[in-house]
Amino acid sequence: MNDVLTIHGGTPLRGTIQVRGAKNFVSKAMVAALLGEKVSILRNVPSIRDVAVVTGLLELHGVTVEDVGDPDGELRLDPRNVEHAQVSDIDAHAGASRIPILFCGPLLHRLGQAFIPDLGGCRIGDRPINYHLDVLRQFGASVEKEPHGIAISAPCGLQGTKLSLPYPSVGGTEQVLLTAVRARGVTELRNAAIEPEIMDLIAVLQKMGAIISVEVDRVIKVEGVDSLGGYVHTALPDRIETASWASAALATGGDITVMGARQLEMMTFLNVFRKVGGILTVGDEGIRFTHPGSPLNSLVIETAVHPGFMTDWQQPLVVALTQASGLSIVHETVYENRFGFTQALRDMGAQIQLYRECLGGLPCRFGQRDFKHSAVVSGPTKLSAADIEVPDLRGGFSHLIGALAAEGTSRVRGIGLIDRGYEHFQEKLDALGAHYERD
Repeated sequence: MNDVLTIHGGTPLRGTIQVRGAKNFVSKAMVAALLGEKVSILRNVPSIRDVAVVTGLLELHGVTVEDVGDPDGELRLDPRNVEHAQVSDIDAHAGASRIPILFCGPLLHRLGQAFIPDLGGCRIGDRPINYHLDVLRQFGASVEKEPHGIAISAPCGLQGTKLSLPYPSVGGTEQVLLTAVRARGVTELRNAAIEPEIMDLIAVLQKMGAIISVEVDRVIKVEGVDSLGGYVHTALPDRIETASWASAALATGGDITVMGARQLEMMTFLNVFRKVGGILTVGDEGIRFTHPGSPLNSLVIETAVHPGFMTDWQQPLVVALTQASGLSIVHETVYENRFGFTQALRDMGAQIQLYRECLGGLPCRFGQRDFKHSAVVSGPTKLSAADIEVPDLRGGFSHLIGALAAEGTSRVRGIGLIDRGYEHFQEKLDALGAHYERD
């Protein structure tokens, strides 16, 4: 498929679409299957590129992955014949994905060694793998740098330990969970992430036979077990994709029903959606997001770890805020470089100013550093068509929303990045009445 989308904007998006399992959970649940000695079944799996990448990496290590297919989006994962993979094959299959880092704990338990190729990822700020490597060292693993990546070994097995993350990193927490469940003894993790996707991963591991308790003040304790079985699990819905389409409804003056969306994980976003003036209807099967037909309200928001306003919700919402009356302030406290996508919006006529200062009340790691991590959005501003280059997954979808809201014809290049995390997004555009062509 070509990587350019030509979008004829200015048409409100109206209709019904379906979201499936969360990208940020499904790939980790697939890796968790590697820890078991029996078949696992994962349902509600989206057809996205990240799932294909993890499938390829699992198959390289001898895991049989069978796509049972629609309508349940079911994968059957058989890890009973785990084997070593060639370093060159791991490197080729991983591409820009950062998921191989989470294979380390399970592979150390199953094979005694693992390899991480040079890692890529979205260009939204510093996402160092030192969290992960430090975690593995504290479990007793040996970590050595090699020309094409990092070799990790644990010939004597792994031992439970006490850890404290410097920041409640989702990836760091996932690494601890996937490593601790079969380590000898007890592991205690402080300052852990507690996002819904983390809770769903804990549920999967518990189904496999793990003993994990979530305690107060972001403390997670894991009692290691000798072996794990399989699981049968339905993935929680993707709250990031849901919020992206909700923001598209606001930005384009539309009315979008997202089937499969669930209120529980969306409550913080739903409050903000309502404050900005959006109309929402929560049902048993999904959530309907509607533009009010009157001017949107400006507001002040700050991103934060769960249960705060999710950083991945910020980018699509900023597009909607260009259509709100007055000054909106957005303080980004999770990733230091996440406002790069706003340049394209400014090229389309948006009035967005970036600041190094903390324009908010939350404690922020970036306040005394040279990062433009606060934004002031003035609106409403009529957006005009432009040629756009997609910078990353979430920023790219935000550009897509901007082009759909703008008057005229825009060309959005690098659209393939969106395939990483948004299942069948072109079919969904069709269902919502968007006018576009993929060149």
